[in-house]
This record gives sequence, structure tokens and C-alpha cells, in this order.
Amino acid sequence: MNRNDVTEKIITAKVAKGLQWADVARQVGLSKEWTTAACLGQMTLDKAQAEVVGEIFGLSDEEKKWLQVVPCKGSLPSAVPTDPLIYRWYEIVNVYGSTIKELIHEEFGDGIMSAIDFSMDIERQPDPKGDRVKVVLSGKFLPYKTY
Repeated sequence: MNRNDVTEKIITAKVAKGLQWADVARQVGLSKEWTTAACLGQMTLDKAQAEVVGEIFGLSDEEKKWLQVVPCKGSLPSAVPTDPLIYRWYEIVNVYGSTIKELIHEEFGDGIMSAIDFSMDIERQPDPKGDRVKVVLSGKFLPYKTY
């Protein structure tokens, strides 16, 4: 058994039980974005969080321990993603990445946006021409230091 096996079991149980990630997150007490990432094997749960997730998805004690192991982050199977939704994010970075970089550097200086001190919010915005996806990414700015 490994972390990928636990992720597959969680996804299988989610489908079988007809669960929504937002409902799981409410029970865990964290955001739907972070909780989903954790259940998909990209974040580390503490013991209490692992117990809640284990109860929801019917995990064994061993499987709950795997939820508490620091994962190898980055789960895409290829350099260029083939899933259409994930590919569009790749496309966004390819098309707008240099613009985002330029505007962040102009506003903040030479540095990066943290993906560690980070939050994300995803919501539906009703629109008469078709609902829109609103994604807000918020990461701490980390300037490069001089030495």
C-alpha cells in the first residue's frame, strides 16, 4: 500500500457515496480547496484531520497514517497535461505567465509568489451568457534577498 492507493480509495468512496468536496471540507473544518488537495494526495493531514477523513471514506488505521505522510507534490502524469481542464491552466500560464510575472515584478520587485504561504478560492459566478469560474489565488510575496 502507498499514498496513491489511499487516494484511489478516497475517490472511489466519494463516487460510491455521492459526496461533494465542500461537504468533506466542512466536516474536516478547512477550505474545500485545501481539503480536496489533501484528499488527492497533495497535502499532509494531521492526526485529527486524518481521523475525520478516514471516517468519511471508511479508511483503515494504516490508510489514515498514509494521509499523515508528507507527499511528493505534483501529481500530473506528463510534462504537458492532456486533461482538457488542466491543459487550459497550462495554456493560461503559457499565454499570460510572462504578463503575470512582469506585473508582479513591477508592483512588488524581484521575487516570487509563494505556493506554500498560499490560499485559493474557487466559486461559480452566474452569468446570463453561461456561468463563469472565478478562481482567486493569493500567495505571499517573497523577495529575493541580496547577500
